[in-house]
Amino acid sequence: MNRLNKLFAEKQTNLLSIYFTAGHPALNTTVDIAEALERAGADFLEIGFPYSDPLADGPTIQDSSLTALNNGMNLNVLFEELAELRSRVNIPVLLMGYANPMVQYGVERFCKKAAEVGVDGVIVPDLPMYEYEKLYSQYFTDNGLTNIFLVTPQTAEDRIRKIDELSNCFIYLLSSSSITGKSLELNDMVDTYFKRIEDLKLNNPTVVGFGIAGKAAFDKACQYNSGAIVGSAFVKYLNSTEDYLAGIPQFIKQFKG
Repeated sequence: MNRLNKLFAEKQTNLLSIYFTAGHPALNTTVDIAEALERAGADFLEIGFPYSDPLADGPTIQDSSLTALNNGMNLNVLFEELAELRSRVNIPVLLMGYANPMVQYGVERFCKKAAEVGVDGVIVPDLPMYEYEKLYSQYFTDNGLTNIFLVTPQTAEDRIRKIDELSNCFIYLLSSSSITGKSLELNDMVDTYFKRIEDLKLNNPTVVGFGIAGKAAFDKACQYNSGAIVGSAFVKYLNSTEDYLAGIPQFIKQFKG
């Protein structure tokens, strides 16, 4: 049982995950930000590895990826930075990014290195499910890594059941089929969507991402799911001040206060 599984076994509600892009706003800040987020009360983290064409992301995270790449961030640099992760951070950490850089790095090598530095799981939105199952799943299993699959409002029930079968921790429930950064609309359609997923009685818990920009959206997500992921709102916060580490506790209070 890795740190992620242990967390979900011990706490089933109101989990808060924070996403940020490694290398943004500067190199050598990844573990500093992660440590500050843990101290402020985040339950687990998603560290993005940047890519030049992040199709699922809106302008805020796209810009953070471009900044990170311009700063010199890549997977080799990221794993060097994460070498000190587990001497300073105890909560679960996932890496999130796109298939292209992971495949270029080598999926088996990527999984081994991620496990070596203490990463608990990976989210790759554009990795086809059949490719994961047929080509790469053993690399994840051998290294104790959880692969997190995504579900949208348009995902058919049979595919959701298959995702549930392949999952061993939680399922990432997209609040909409839009890109990141669009605020979650608190309306009957969202309630219907969340309730539909809840009624499937899946084996794995669900966590909501995309559009969680304030406490109302966080509370709505947690009404039907185990927690929610804040991404664009935190990246915007990092852009708003040079002294971003000092303000992280106040940022977290917006959601868990």
